[in-house]
Amino acid sequence: MTYASDIAFTPAVKAIQERKGSRRAYAKLERSGGWHTDVTPDLKAFIEAQTSVFLATANAEKQPYIQHRGGPAGFLKVIDIQTLGFVDYAGNRQFISSGNLADNPKAYLFLIDYAHRRRIKIWGTARVVEGDEELVADLMPPDYKARAEQVILFTVSAWDANCPQHIPQRFEASSVAATLAARDARIAALEAELARLKAVG
Repeated sequence: MTYASDIAFTPAVKAIQERKGSRRAYAKLERSGGWHTDVTPDLKAFIEAQTSVFLATANAEKQPYIQHRGGPAGFLKVIDIQTLGFVDYAGNRQFISSGNLADNPKAYLFLIDYAHRRRIKIWGTARVVEGDEELVADLMPPDYKARAEQVILFTVSAWDANCPQHIPQRFEASSVAATLAARDARIAALEAELARLKAVG
């Protein structure tokens, strides 16, 4: 039998799991269905809420590389149940991820939501698409001030969610600002009401 988690649980990994006592639990998970291979509605909502993701690639020499990609919520889009895509904005023009994908299409996405202490790992393959203006227009966030260099399409092979253990809780500056603005508005309303009551009394 093969399982979706075999993409990460290689024989070497399984041997260590066996030695350290976790293999039985993971084998039970595999038999019950294991990891997903399609984008579920819950995963879609999580993906399209992210403003920051990490893309891992490796070159022909198997040297890994991790690159941050960010943008407004929704910049990483779910195209269908097995395909994700995002516009790769012009940056420092090193093109390391592009070169790696030309040598080796295997790729990995790591998404973390600090506020809700949730992380998602996605394994698959990726490819660079250049010169497709229609695709760029479909994936480019509206009114976002960035210049499109190309598009990266990611095909999902398997994904898994980690537990929240050891994830520090952090909040987006925009969320904090909105909460503080609501608090300040409430305080102002209460102060106005207090002043009115004092004037009446």
